[in-house]
Amino acid sequence: VQLQASGGGLVQAGGSLTLSCAASGRTFTIYAMGWFRQAPGKEREFVARITSGGIRSYADSVKGRFTISRDNAENMLYLQMNGLKPEDTALYYCAAAPYNSNNPRAYNDWGQGTQVTVSS
Repeated sequence: VQLQASGGGLVQAGGSLTLSCAASGRTFTIYAMGWFRQAPGKEREFVARITSGGIRSYADSVKGRFTISRDNAENMLYLQMNGLKPEDTALYYCAAAPYNSNNPRAYNDWGQGTQVTVSS
């Protein structure tokens, strides 16, 4: 599976961004798709995930502000981010897994990352 993330940028605190991720290749093997992020000097962390059936899970730090969605027909994944905070600044990755998990090690396929920078 090949994943291509886009939509990052520079935004002021309180602003919004929508990330997109296009999947191609052996997409029939995908069960869960997720977003992860990694800030400089920190470990990659879970942000949100969604299964093919639409079951969603969020990290506590983004709950109520971020919304993950998925278009199975178009093989697209989205992350709507509202109320952005400076601590949301990171490189955001989309990823695909054959089963449901928040653990990045469960994800076999990764996009290239898209930078989100939130200024205070």
